[in-house]
Amino acid sequence: MLNKLLPHSTLSLVTLATAFFAGASTSLSFAPYNIWAVMPIALAFALWQSQQLIGKHAYRYWLSFGFGCFSFGISWVHVSIDTFGGMPLIVSMALMGILALYLAIYPALAGWLLNKILPSTQANEKQQYFKYLALFPALWVLTEWLRGWVLTGFPWIWIGYSQTNGPLNELASIVGALGLSFIIAILAGAMMLTSQKRMIPLFSVAIMLIVFTLVAPALNPIHASGKSVKVALVQGNIPQSMKWEPDALWPTMLKYMDLSRQHFDEQSSVDIFIWPEAAIPAPESMVEDFLVNTNQVASFNNSAIITGIISHQQQDFFNSLIVLGNHHNKQQTHADYQGNGINEFKKHHLLPIGEFVPFESLLRPLAPFFNLPMSSFQRGDFIQNNLSAVGYQIAPAICYEIVFPEQVRANTHANTDFILTVSNDAWFGSSNGPLQHMEIAQMRAIEMGRPVVRATNNGITAIVDPFGKITDRLPQFETGVLVSEVALYEGETWFKRIGQIPLLIFSTLLLLLGLGFRYQSEQIAKHNR
Repeated sequence: MLNKLLPHSTLSLVTLATAFFAGASTSLSFAPYNIWAVMPIALAFALWQSQQLIGKHAYRYWLSFGFGCFSFGISWVHVSIDTFGGMPLIVSMALMGILALYLAIYPALAGWLLNKILPSTQANEKQQYFKYLALFPALWVLTEWLRGWVLTGFPWIWIGYSQTNGPLNELASIVGALGLSFIIAILAGAMMLTSQKRMIPLFSVAIMLIVFTLVAPALNPIHASGKSVKVALVQGNIPQSMKWEPDALWPTMLKYMDLSRQHFDEQSSVDIFIWPEAAIPAPESMVEDFLVNTNQVASFNNSAIITGIISHQQQDFFNSLIVLGNHHNKQQTHADYQGNGINEFKKHHLLPIGEFVPFESLLRPLAPFFNLPMSSFQRGDFIQNNLSAVGYQIAPAICYEIVFPEQVRANTHANTDFILTVSNDAWFGSSNGPLQHMEIAQMRAIEMGRPVVRATNNGITAIVDPFGKITDRLPQFETGVLVSEVALYEGETWFKRIGQIPLLIFSTLLLLLGLGFRYQSEQIAKHNR
């Protein structure tokens, strides 16, 4: 009816606008809204509206959908550009738009390939089922994976993260966040088929999801070890504007020590104090006296302090975590601060612009945004030893690294007691960014079957159990210390054992099968001619 009422050019604009707002609605699936059902509904709507589109029309439709998704879903990126980038508002908005448009290429590629491989006008009933229940999930997963890898990767707001606090979250212990993306895409495909009066797929998918969700806890081999570790997470709430000011260095360090000191007593008996990313905002050599003293204080109190700091080797600087105090036992007779890189974690996955500048000779002269403090870090190794603090084994991930499941998986071992992620989300103010960051950390806990301890400068500082539930947290934008007893677990989840590779192979096989269907259809068409 709408085709008859509107001319084609107007319909095209209306359709693209509808696609944009459908994509924008998906932001409601993620923190802080957590309305997970919006995601499959929005995807199903987009599949329905685009089913007859082919070629560049399909590509533009899904590009508009993706642009809406990322324009709203990662709008928090604009906060750091606008507040700390030193650029006019119109320029920072333009940069934000360029990033969202780039990210939109990936869903556009999935939508274009979907209708390129199996156009609705040529697909028979069997192929229609395959198109929406197999090919679409496969293409979506493969393009999400590509987005998490190309140009160092940006795997933010994978659609599987909409289930972090949803009813399917336990399945992540088997298939991971990317596997949940596959499942959500299947659900969206089944919902789309109801528009063609095909109800059986939706009922079948719903029943299977209910069964799998009920069975998943029994398949999860992790169990409580009966042990625990007492941690104190120190949230300094240092304003980002002061973070790298030379005059603020000693007041910042003393603030963290003063906040910790009140818990250095037998009654508190804290095992590990954790200070956030770059809590000590200076190279080790500049603050050696402070580190020696802090090391002695922690050792004397039978504890350890893990702190973010800038470490260096020769002329290279690293965003690092070091352990002060007692490393391998609660009581040590000799625990001098060495500063030699032992029992240290160097960040591997650096944040573009914030920690390194691609094409820096070209970009650095353009604007202050490309000269942010400490934007010349070097990378640590992809796989590094766990940190050891008073005998506990800790798998670290600094800030952005927690969004890369395979990196966290590679650094989490059978004897890892918990995952530690530290961050400084003050760059993003009161936006949704820090809340989404926390949501992603919760997903890593489910995937790895280990508690996640998260210490930040101004929130969200929290403890997450191996089932993704936040058990304790501090309010955002407040100075405080979160003291918590963290229960430890044993065993390995299925995702920890197998990772993403089986899912990616399966998705690739489905893509090849779709290409086979296309070839078969072309041969039949030639024969009929």
